Amino acid sequence: MQRSEVDAFLRVDMGTGSVTKLPMPATWRLLGGRSLVARIALDEIPPLCEPLGAENRLLILNGLLAGTPLPCSGRLSVGGKSPLTGGIKEANSGGICGHMLARLGLRAIVVQGQPLDDRWYLLYVHPEGANLLPADELVGLSTSETAARLRERFGGRAGFLVIGPAGEMRMSSASVAGTDMEGRPSRFSARGGMGAVMGSKRLKAVVLEPARHNPPLADRERFMHAVRRFIEFIESTHQTAVVYPIYSTAAMVMVANSMGFLPTRGFSAGQFDQAETISGEALHDTILARGGEGKTTHACMPGCIIRCSNVWPDPTGREFISPLEYETIGLLGSNLGLGNLDEIARLNRLCNEIGLDTIEIGAAMGVAAQAGLVPFGDAEGFVRLLEEIQAGTPLGRILGNGAEFVGKAYGVLRVPAVKGQAMPAYDPRALKGTGVTFATCPQGADHTAGHTARANLDHLSPVGQVEASRAVQIAVAALDSLGLCLMTAPAVAGQWELLAELVSARFGVEWTAQEIVELGRHTIRLELEFNRRAGFTFADDRIPEWMTHEPLPPHGTVFDVPTEEMKKIYDFA
Repeated sequence: MQRSEVDAFLRVDMGTGSVTKLPMPATWRLLGGRSLVARIALDEIPPLCEPLGAENRLLILNGLLAGTPLPCSGRLSVGGKSPLTGGIKEANSGGICGHMLARLGLRAIVVQGQPLDDRWYLLYVHPEGANLLPADELVGLSTSETAARLRERFGGRAGFLVIGPAGEMRMSSASVAGTDMEGRPSRFSARGGMGAVMGSKRLKAVVLEPARHNPPLADRERFMHAVRRFIEFIESTHQTAVVYPIYSTAAMVMVANSMGFLPTRGFSAGQFDQAETISGEALHDTILARGGEGKTTHACMPGCIIRCSNVWPDPTGREFISPLEYETIGLLGSNLGLGNLDEIARLNRLCNEIGLDTIEIGAAMGVAAQAGLVPFGDAEGFVRLLEEIQAGTPLGRILGNGAEFVGKAYGVLRVPAVKGQAMPAYDPRALKGTGVTFATCPQGADHTAGHTARANLDHLSPVGQVEASRAVQIAVAALDSLGLCLMTAPAVAGQWELLAELVSARFGVEWTAQEIVELGRHTIRLELEFNRRAGFTFADDRIPEWMTHEPLPPHGTVFDVPTEEMKKIYDFA
């Protein structure tokens, strides 16, 4: 890999209050997104450090292609050592902040240390520089209230990253909310407790002022030619051109239900008797029927041509939440025995306001239901649990620290988690390749690390699942490093020559298809090394024991991919 031009990053020391703009080190320059999180973590974070202590870093950065004219390339990565897993974590999201960071001439923000006082701060980044400002007046506010106060002060064109009360209380399921193109703090870097890490730095918000700087293109003509080919792939792929724009990510509900991996009532079944009422089709039709401010399709970031987001209206047609997505429908819906989209949207909105990962909290409340705190199907009961979290009561703090914490507190063994992180909405007993990803991925159970639902194999058989998981894990690690949205994967995963052309034209290097693939492998190697130094072994790479012997209806399957095969998944490392 050749060197690119010098890009800059910000180093923010919360202990001294200093903010310094620095050139990117040579070893960072041709990494981005998830790969850059892993590189900085290995370089700067002591693997055995306390995740909520001063030695951890909060890493905020974009992908290699951020800020360019390439559609769907503005994902934002937030990372560090996870308080949920104790290992490395990268959580990414859409919205405007990834592009805005790039147009401020920045590739990353590295936040270190902790304040010596009890005050809260916001980081203000603008074209002339950056500085820390007092933010005590924002403490206790929800994510939307925080964003509204910031808009009053900094204007409607600025981008914001904020935490809610969960992050302030350092709960392990706390997320970081970024603003979308309409200014909603609705795009969450949700997984792994990065909101708690931000709270541990006493950093309530990051404000990004708009700038006119466009990242330089070493060969603009070559880059734009590759962009046109990229768009052709998106527009000629059924999933990205038809399914996602019409039914959003919720299109997966009926697919998951038909294949038998939709989490239902605490992961006790793979099919939900009310799946049709919470499906992508029902979501689409209800939004159209209600009219008003609802939108069946919506772009969350500049330049998005897939538009897989949505705006869910209340029964009067007024905007209620954006977006309502598959993972949330699965974990706050079928997993809790709820078959009403308005009830799910209400829980979703509460989670967003508090600043919580809907996957982790949905799984945690499913464990709480097993413990008898609330019966499955009781929407009001689950609202009360979220209100406990918001109030910071002892019960709320148990729930806010995630599914595994709830299981330990109440003696529940049936906890759907790996490395301390709850599973997304894919039961691994019926989608075994994704189960391999959940078990082996350095990030913990995470669908964005590589789900295999589109792989051409028998998902109920253990045969071929390790190979399928390996291929998709490498692919999405590369896409995450470029800053590409995961929704582009059906169209461009595997188009490595095209992606190499984009990187080459952007940075003035000559990358091949093989170097894009190697970027994915390199990312995983770095993550594995961080976790090894943090004390992880192969004993941590396993699906919960109960899923290996409890058959999942309707297919009656267990997770039975051989351990010896899974040990070989990272032979390339």
